[in-house]
Amino acid sequence: MFTSVIIPAAGFGERMGATIGKQFLLLNEKPILVHTLERFEQCAEIHEIIVATQRSSFSIIEEMKKKYSLTKLRSPVEGGERRQDSIANALKLVDPSAEMVSVHDAVRPFVHLKEISQSIETARYFGASIVAVRAKDTIKQASTDGRVEKTLNRSSLWSVQTPQTFQRQILLDAYEFAAKNNITATDDSYLVERIGISPIIVEGSYENIKITTPDDLLLAELLLQRFIP
Repeated sequence: MFTSVIIPAAGFGERMGATIGKQFLLLNEKPILVHTLERFEQCAEIHEIIVATQRSSFSIIEEMKKKYSLTKLRSPVEGGERRQDSIANALKLVDPSAEMVSVHDAVRPFVHLKEISQSIETARYFGASIVAVRAKDTIKQASTDGRVEKTLNRSSLWSVQTPQTFQRQILLDAYEFAAKNNITATDDSYLVERIGISPIIVEGSYENIKITTPDDLLLAELLLQRFIP
């Protein structure tokens, strides 16, 4: 069962306050993006990796492929203004034989291989899956002026991560529907929900953080010790 993974990496990461995209910041002398790519390189269920990035970063991706022996990494595709646009561009280059497509954040380098595998297997049977963790904090819903309106039931709330995995045609249909109806989303599962498909949750790990701020980078340096062979 041929499975592709798309890694959107066209953002600049304003919250990080860096002069380069956060995906290219170093973590233990290696770009964060490389740590992420290596997780999928090591996963037997993944057959190709497609990175969507700025055209100016194409040469960087090609250098990464050679330097770190990323044999599954294909030539990069140009990213778009939105994450959604980047993934749409990458979908056009997915191998025709691919049955499954995963999407994973470029700056989530601590995903466990079992989570990748479980997300693929779940989507294979149910059409769509998302990796997520149970909400640990009490969640309040507030008005625009900051007044608490109600307390949500934490037992039914999940914090969504990636990878999110889909049968290829389902993801293609979702993107086509979004384009026709001018729908914008921050994650792919929402687009799939809009065509009437409910993704199945694969319980993930709290280690699978998204590195978006300097504080996240400090935490990542500690977490990395668990992932070094």
